[in-house]
Amino acid sequence: MKKIEAIIRPEKLREVIEALREIGVTGFTVTQAQGRGQQKNATGVYRGKTYTVNLHAKVKMEIVVSDYKVQETVQTIIRTAQTGEMGDGKIFVLPVLEMYNVRTGEFDETIDELRS
Repeated sequence: MKKIEAIIRPEKLREVIEALREIGVTGFTVTQAQGRGQQKNATGVYRGKTYTVNLHAKVKMEIVVSDYKVQETVQTIIRTAQTGEMGDGKIFVLPVLEMYNVRTGEFDETIDELRS
């Protein structure tokens, strides 16, 4: 079982969601994020004042999938989120050791089903 964290451009989110749905990945969490890597600062003018943007708007997707589904999921995100420009994002893959049901507080045994 793995957790995939994908940080992508906000304008690519809808396309990525559709592509994930096509491969059977329907559960995920999306949060708005700001960050920077090698992408350069942007400057703009607002009400006559120049400003610098050194944090860029991104979205972070968190997806938990079975081990056998990791590569297909990662490749789908790359294929649909990639523009070829700096700032396309990053993908991190982490192990998931345990899962609990919030409603009941019990260990969620479906993690074993997802591992197979």
